[in-house]
Amino acid sequence: MKNASSSACGSQDLGTVFKNCRQETMMVKNVNENAYELSGGELQKLLLARVLYKKAPLMVLDEPMAALDPLAEAEVYRKFNQITQNKTAVYISHRLSSCRFCDDIVVLHQGRVVQQGSHDALVSQKEGLYFKLWQAQAQYYVHEEN
Repeated sequence: MKNASSSACGSQDLGTVFKNCRQETMMVKNVNENAYELSGGELQKLLLARVLYKKAPLMVLDEPMAALDPLAEAEVYRKFNQITQNKTAVYISHRLSSCRFCDDIVVLHQGRVVQQGSHDALVSQKEGLYFKLWQAQAQYYVHEEN
């Protein structure tokens, strides 16, 4: 599990996250009131490590970076191709910056596919929904000169 956790957690493996835990340590307070309570980011890292540990040929990741801090998120993005090597990964996200590294993006609107393609192809379609969503999110990261 150490290799899976270091892939999921960047340079920090789960051993660091749970350094004082023993094998019998309860991890969820709704199961045991004396349990160790994971932060959102720790839980997300644990779940991602679990997916990697299974070595399944298909990975479905629904908002897998939502609770990670920006540095941990960037580390996972840098390693994403390595993590998903020889696997099919379905990556579900509303945060379009996290879709830039995806080979193929499917844009859904009201339950229907309205666009499909790479990030560059979709963002070049100025009338498309992806471009509109991209612009709505990117405006908070673009520095405007006065």
